[in-house]
Amino acid sequence: MDSHAFAGLMATIARAWNTGDAAAAAVCFTEDVVYIEPPDRQRYAGRAELFELSGGSDPSPMSMTWHHLVFDPEQQVGVGEYTFRGRRQFHGMAIVHVEGGKIRRWREYQYESEAGWVDFVGDSRF
Repeated sequence: MDSHAFAGLMATIARAWNTGDAAAAAVCFTEDVVYIEPPDRQRYAGRAELFELSGGSDPSPMSMTWHHLVFDPEQQVGVGEYTFRGRRQFHGMAIVHVEGGKIRRWREYQYESEAGWVDFVGDSRF
């Protein structure tokens, strides 16, 4: 995978979450995906759990916006900075490992905040 394909994969996930299409989101992940928020706050394993995390068959409204995406094609590792809104709003970063064009590992670090992105990042905005 190259940087352009990585951006497309992440855009597909965001579009699926934004439109309530849990199945479209789930197929972006490998069957044996591990999705965590360390240390031990949340852990999901396998595509079926990612389908449920993505709203399952009756998704609640959610919104994902990517602010920055960076990809290292040699390691097949990418990073995305985001704002996510479900029942609450979070700003954070996810680091993912891609295998065979799908996400095999997802690790995220996030902060709950009702601030808009520009106010959240303040003077460090770029």
